[in-house]
Amino acid sequence: MSDHTMSRRTVLLGAAAAMAAVPMRLKAASGPAIHVLRDPGCGCCGAWMEVLQRDGFEVTSDEVENDVLAAAKLSRGVPEEMMSCHTGDVEGYVIEGHVPPADIRRLLAERPDAVGLTVPGMPYGSPGMGPEDQREAYAVHLIRRDGTTEIFTQYDAAA
Repeated sequence: MSDHTMSRRTVLLGAAAAMAAVPMRLKAASGPAIHVLRDPGCGCCGAWMEVLQRDGFEVTSDEVENDVLAAAKLSRGVPEEMMSCHTGDVEGYVIEGHVPPADIRRLLAERPDAVGLTVPGMPYGSPGMGPEDQREAYAVHLIRRDGTTEIFTQYDAAA
């Protein structure tokens, strides 16, 4: 009986040691830090931030009133027609709206001379805006420093 007890104790100690090591692995593997300004009443902003967190981003946020948020967008170089519901800052770039994590990572890898990325409006099926398998077509735009934009990534509607 004591051999059985020792085995159980060994397994439990091993499991405890493995659990203690998990936070250290997660911290070491954590991704870029992004700070988001958002409207206090917007639920989709929180859903988008959860998508980023699941993808390894370190997300922080501040809730601000709409006039403060609009001023922040303009001061960061987001053209009015390219605005959405929340604005993030990551490694010197602006992330406006429901930009997928893969596009943010590509931006950070390529490092173009640009303001950042935007998904104008709130397209259904973009991250935080409903199921991807029901998404409508949308584009992620690169915002150039002169205020012009170009398509960075195009997402087709779900079939």
